[in-house]
Amino acid sequence: MRGYWVDIAAVGFFALEWAVYAVTLEQTAYGRDSLSARMNGYREVWIRNLLHREARMVDMQIMASLQNGTAFFASTSLFAIGGGLALLRATSDALTVLGALPVDLSPSPALWEVKCVGLILIFIYTFFKFAWAYRLFNYVAILVGATPPASQKDTAAAKAHAARVARLCTVAGRHFNRGQRAFFFALGYLGWFVSPWVLLLTTALVVIVTWRRQFASNAWQAMEA
Repeated sequence: MRGYWVDIAAVGFFALEWAVYAVTLEQTAYGRDSLSARMNGYREVWIRNLLHREARMVDMQIMASLQNGTAFFASTSLFAIGGGLALLRATSDALTVLGALPVDLSPSPALWEVKCVGLILIFIYTFFKFAWAYRLFNYVAILVGATPPASQKDTAAAKAHAARVARLCTVAGRHFNRGQRAFFFALGYLGWFVSPWVLLLTTALVVIVTWRRQFASNAWQAMEA
């Protein structure tokens, strides 16, 4: 155990950075100015404008686009799980390849398997997030279909329904974002297969890149009020 303290520290740093970033983005006042939060505001605008349209074919096309994108990522997660299982099964071959490198990067078989299992668990989490987001977008599509006609747009029932649709759409988007975030951190996790020191570096890079996209990207600037 004493020989693995660097690995334990690196994985702890990885988990802590993921958790802190997620909480900051979703639960703090600072996160309410993120690109995702700004898009949530436009989800509400979209649904309010939906009430004024009698023909809603464009809105259903938007829903189909959201569902198709989510389904793509969910299926990709399954392929990633399969790849992780194949990597776990090929432990001896992988260690042979690593052992032939000029720099000794080969961990013990037990540690290699722990790394593989951790990667598989991340992709399982990713799949569940995307699968649930897909289900929620299905629910949103049903609610869009149940939206009162434009002639009733000013009624209390219609406004309450629009608010309900917007809330559910926001929840679906949140789970989709969590799935994407898990994909990004899975790329950082791959650094552990090289070295715990590389894991520290790749984790920091993932946080920097994802933070920049949410708070300093051209897209974020374009969404400024």
